[in-house]
Amino acid sequence: MIRPATPDDVPTIYRLVHELADYERAPDEVKATEDDFRNALFGPEPKTFAHVAVHEGEVVGFALWFLSFSTWLGRHGIYLEDLFVSPDVRGNGYGKQLLAELARIAKERGYGRVEWSVLNWNTPAIGFYKSLGARPQDEWTVYRLTP
Repeated sequence: MIRPATPDDVPTIYRLVHELADYERAPDEVKATEDDFRNALFGPEPKTFAHVAVHEGEVVGFALWFLSFSTWLGRHGIYLEDLFVSPDVRGNGYGKQLLAELARIAKERGYGRVEWSVLNWNTPAIGFYKSLGARPQDEWTVYRLTP
């Protein structure tokens, strides 16, 4: 089952974010706290959203996203910040269902796209995304400024 996250899901999302950081070989990079997630997702004016995958009553995956905007399309889109499913339940369709829910939301709201980034070495994720028909945007390079 896929559903919007609730405040009660924050501790589990936080734990899954740490599992994702371990998987991405960056366990010390997570600086956020549970309160940061609670405020971002459920504060007075949330700008970040999450959906969770539930298996036998337990949250086993999440998609955390926010709105983007395309000047060329003149419409919002969804930017998927993180998609993660616990390794012990991978292969059961939860990742696909989470992405399908974001695609459904984008279509329902008239958004122009759903997009995300993936680490170049993450061949399992790249294979998964390609199996869904997603296309890499190889002509773009991500840049970042930090304080």
